Amino acid sequence: MQASANVEVAQRRRDQYATAIALACMAAALPMLLAFNLPPSATYFNQVASLLGWGAWMSHPTSSSSRTPALHKDVAAYVTLGLLIVVVGLPSVLDAQPWALALSAAALVASAALVVALGNVASRNGLGSSMFLALCVAFLIAGLASCVIGIIQVYLPTWADGDLIARSSVVGRSVGNLRQPNHLCSLLLWSIVAALWLGEAQFLRRALAIVFAGLMLFVVVLSGSRSGGLGALLLAFWGLLDRRRARSTRVALLLAPLAYGFFWIGATAWAPRGAHAFGGAGRFSATGDISSSRFGIWSNTLDLIRTHPWFGVGFGEFNFAWTLTEFPNRPVAFFDHTHNLPLQLAVELGLALAALVLATLGWALWRAARNCMLPPDPDEVASPQRAAFVMVLLVLMHSLLEYPLWYAYFLLPTAFLLGLCVAGPTRCVVAAAPAPHVQVQAMSVRIASLVLMLGAAYSIYDYFKVVVIFAPPDNASPLAERIA
Repeated sequence: MQASANVEVAQRRRDQYATAIALACMAAALPMLLAFNLPPSATYFNQVASLLGWGAWMSHPTSSSSRTPALHKDVAAYVTLGLLIVVVGLPSVLDAQPWALALSAAALVASAALVVALGNVASRNGLGSSMFLALCVAFLIAGLASCVIGIIQVYLPTWADGDLIARSSVVGRSVGNLRQPNHLCSLLLWSIVAALWLGEAQFLRRALAIVFAGLMLFVVVLSGSRSGGLGALLLAFWGLLDRRRARSTRVALLLAPLAYGFFWIGATAWAPRGAHAFGGAGRFSATGDISSSRFGIWSNTLDLIRTHPWFGVGFGEFNFAWTLTEFPNRPVAFFDHTHNLPLQLAVELGLALAALVLATLGWALWRAARNCMLPPDPDEVASPQRAAFVMVLLVLMHSLLEYPLWYAYFLLPTAFLLGLCVAGPTRCVVAAAPAPHVQVQAMSVRIASLVLMLGAAYSIYDYFKVVVIFAPPDNASPLAERIA
């Protein structure tokens, strides 16, 4: 009888893992791998897939089971997102922006708040490690698939058909199916952390995890993204500070910058000997603009902040204000974002409100960092908090040079990871079972996730009204009628 009961429990746990991994792949892997798109947005379907996937994951009973609310203890992250929701809607209240733009932006920020709650409650209910493991598996799948895609884009570009494998817009650089080298770089850095943590959690053999990490670091080099070098340094810093990692994992992390440099030199030397180009060969050259016009746009942004210090130019209005303002040192490149998170908040929200948002975000990060210093649950196979915090730091580092958090497929995983970190180390056993009953809070999360999925589905219907303007069918009406 006891043996039969143990077999039944083991089977139930395997089913829970399979379900969690499948949902995580829908939420985190699939949006990173979609290549199909319709104009005008090259990443719309990736973003709507992310919203649908995270909505499905939040609505599943295993994810939203709840024993204790306890969300008031981690108020900083929610205050940050609540402030953003208010300021996103403020321009529409003042009739300075159409409601449709404000509602879409506010809905995305509200979705991030829901996912923060998901990570927070999951950790407090003993599901943190199991859900983080599922997310790491999804990142690993996305990372390995993106390696194949990136290698094809550089070495076999004729194989990229544009529907299953995106064509690279920059010769000799891998861009993945997200079509941006920097986005591919951030995804692969996350995947490296995921692979190494899965080795620590004994889900993978550590040697295999290190091999996967090396392959993904090579494709980071093929992306030509200079933020990959900074990411390799951050990985080494993690290996230096975190003495809880296995020796082989720490050595791999410490060698990441050296491996990055070796791969870069090798790819540069190999390119002239093969029938391909390496687009990253001159990316660190001092002869060109190493900032890719970022210094120019940051200078323009500071000028706009000086002229609009208190209330900013309005949320989402940076491009409009920058385009219509005369600057003696305007960059030639087109910019719709400052490529720096603090500057973007300051120029659009004003200094006071931006400082308040950044202060609450800083407080949440401090709580997360402090929780990483606490001793983990002794029953835990591998604590997820530190690896999750490194992932948050990687995307925040990227946010100082780009704007990944303006894309749902980066924003929502970051929100989940932050929610997991601020909850702190609790009894998150990898094989933990969900709570036996569902309370009001869990039901509220499920209802909100259903609303999220319905809104995302409706946006697809709405998007095709725009597609017909840019990609009309054979029997399309005249342009003026399509626009109307």
